[in-house]
Amino acid sequence: ETRPIVWWAPDIQHLNDSNNDQNSFALGWQQYQELLKQHCGMEGSGTSLGKSPCLTVQHSEWSKLALFDFLLQVHDRLDRYCCGFQPDPSDPCVQELLHEKCRNPSELALVHILIRRSKPSHLVFIDNAGRPLHPEAKLNFRLLQGIDGFPETAVAVLRSGCLQNLLLRSLYVDEEFWESQGGAKGLRPWLQTLDRRGQILLQYIQKHNLTVTKEL
Repeated sequence: ETRPIVWWAPDIQHLNDSNNDQNSFALGWQQYQELLKQHCGMEGSGTSLGKSPCLTVQHSEWSKLALFDFLLQVHDRLDRYCCGFQPDPSDPCVQELLHEKCRNPSELALVHILIRRSKPSHLVFIDNAGRPLHPEAKLNFRLLQGIDGFPETAVAVLRSGCLQNLLLRSLYVDEEFWESQGGAKGLRPWLQTLDRRGQILLQYIQKHNLTVTKEL
């Protein structure tokens, strides 16, 4: 199976299980939701990193992951079963009979939850199967479930109106990708979609009165 090069980096921690080597931890949906409530590694948390029910991952890392996955609509990580929206019959989660498991939360598992051995408190984003064409009417808000705050820097960028230009500058660095997508003109529709999702996320933050947190 094809993997991104970073997958083979020796510092990436994989489970010693050929059926579950896409994770550094075996983590189910219910365990994940309980873990978020603990604010692991944060000031005032009653539980230390690495001690049950916490993993080694800092609480703020989950909000970064949720924000990233929502903007790109990456389902194959926090919601590989497509429980947060009605998938099309052609979606892999339907073809592989995963969507049927949404009726039993205890069977739902997270995938592509990875860390580096040298920095176990931070997540590594691998296999980011984003969906730029995913319709706005089907945005997957389940990706945000349990998240009670978002990093101040990221929220400031969404509010600034500069997201598209910042992404253009970043993507320009990868000449091969830039040219394959038709440069700024070809990328603009995708970036407009991301920007629109960012505005929807800001509305979500306001509606649910979520906190904006300073990064440690």
